[in-house]
Amino acid sequence: MDRAEWAVLKRCMPESMNSAIPDFTDTDHAGVAHRIIGSTMPVLEVRLASGQSVISQGGEMSWMTPSISMATSAGAGGGGALGGVFKRVVGGSTIFMTEFSASTGEGTVAFAAKMPGHIKPISVDSQHEWMVSRHGFLAATPNVTLNPSFQQSLGAGIFSGNGFVMQRIAGSGTAWIELTGEMVAYDLAAGESLLVHPGHVGLFEASVTLAITRVKGIKNIFFGADSLFLAQLTGPGKVYLQTLTLPALAHALTPYLPQAK
Repeated sequence: MDRAEWAVLKRCMPESMNSAIPDFTDTDHAGVAHRIIGSTMPVLEVRLASGQSVISQGGEMSWMTPSISMATSAGAGGGGALGGVFKRVVGGSTIFMTEFSASTGEGTVAFAAKMPGHIKPISVDSQHEWMVSRHGFLAATPNVTLNPSFQQSLGAGIFSGNGFVMQRIAGSGTAWIELTGEMVAYDLAAGESLLVHPGHVGLFEASVTLAITRVKGIKNIFFGADSLFLAQLTGPGKVYLQTLTLPALAHALTPYLPQAK
């Protein structure tokens, strides 16, 4: 192989793709350097300086460098008091949160999306609290809190018997949210409403009110029920919807899965 052929081959090698990976930055003022890599199945990488940390729910971490230490407790994310733990249990959330810290120098920890979609950073403070779907919270800076705030049973078919749960993100800092499929944003004016299938509700500002309504008399073949539940979101505030729902994905895959005989 001559020098010209080697140069062409080198340009095509996988490591040349590293130039497309964004640099670690903190343009949204999270307090930690981070980057989101990918499009269809994105991953959040956070670079922590010595003494810095981020939190997530158990099992969210994808990879990390050896300089990162893990500490799992019920206290992180606002669940330290007995009332916080109780709310998480009742809401069907995990009791424990994991804190990832750079204890022996700079390190990196990554959180990959579980489904095709987007990872969205949000700023959190006393004036900007958020509501996120049950599986939407990915990670956050340490002073962000996460607790169940809305729960309603919608029948066994819609969410496999788990009911419809929204979690409130409060405190101060930055949180990263996973939205499945494409992300569609609305900015609702005061009194303006939107009727949404509950599975498409991903994230909205806490200033938006949520009510579950039942549309009777509609034969919902998808869920095998005689009524349709819709989430009524009423402004003011920002709403982020997700186009891919877990029930829809499960329904689409069912014909291709082995059937019990």
